[in-house]
Amino acid sequence: MDSSTTYDWEHKSILIADDELTNFIIIDKLLQKTGIKVFHAENGEQAVKIFNENPDINVILMDIRMPEMGGLEATKFIRSVNRNTPIIAFTAYALSDDEAIALEFGCDDYISKPVRPEFLLKKINEHIT
Repeated sequence: MDSSTTYDWEHKSILIADDELTNFIIIDKLLQKTGIKVFHAENGEQAVKIFNENPDINVILMDIRMPEMGGLEATKFIRSVNRNTPIIAFTAYALSDDEAIALEFGCDDYISKPVRPEFLLKKINEHIT
């Protein structure tokens, strides 16, 4: 897949849970051309709150290590009310067992940072359609 691939997610939405504002800004800018509606949470508690207020969110990009409540704990809360919304674990501190742990907590996929923009879009597309 090359960078000329375009995605039309105009009627879709994504929740990006990441406490690093720079990461969010980069991802948000990357997603602008897709037309997707973007929600942002700076920690796990906000992610759970935003998801509860917007249960029709199509996909969640969940940072594992965040303040207040981490991404795995937030995933557990979200999974207790919704088994179907895809959750992609997204972490900069990739350890060898992180992927297995994330999947065990209910994540559907796992991406380690940094990530190539085309790969991130491809992964989101796999789960959003």
